Amino acid sequence: MSPNRPVYLKLRDQIAAAIMLGKYPEGAMLPSVRALAAEQGANPLTVAKAYQQFQNDGLVEVQRGVGMYVVKGAAERLRAAERETFLQQEWPEIRERMKQLGLNPADLMQRG
Repeated sequence: MSPNRPVYLKLRDQIAAAIMLGKYPEGAMLPSVRALAAEQGANPLTVAKAYQQFQNDGLVEVQRGVGMYVVKGAAERLRAAERETFLQQEWPEIRERMKQLGLNPADLMQRG
């Protein structure tokens, strides 16, 4: 993760990871903007912007006056997007570095 990434994208990544790991399963309510801002030491507007990204992507739904809930299939959709990003952006660099170091993927799997 780039240190130059905007804070709202870093927060989005943290929330996405929590959804994928089941901290916020399907149907679960996300923390309020204010609660998450206080927990993360972030500006509420920054948290709201991160949440807006999830809403725009159809990963959460808002129940006015109640809260924001994780929609069905959100974790799998996030995983699919993360896999694609990994395979296209990160894996080529990792594969090249492994080649430079003479590392074999099978050997690495045994070290797991």
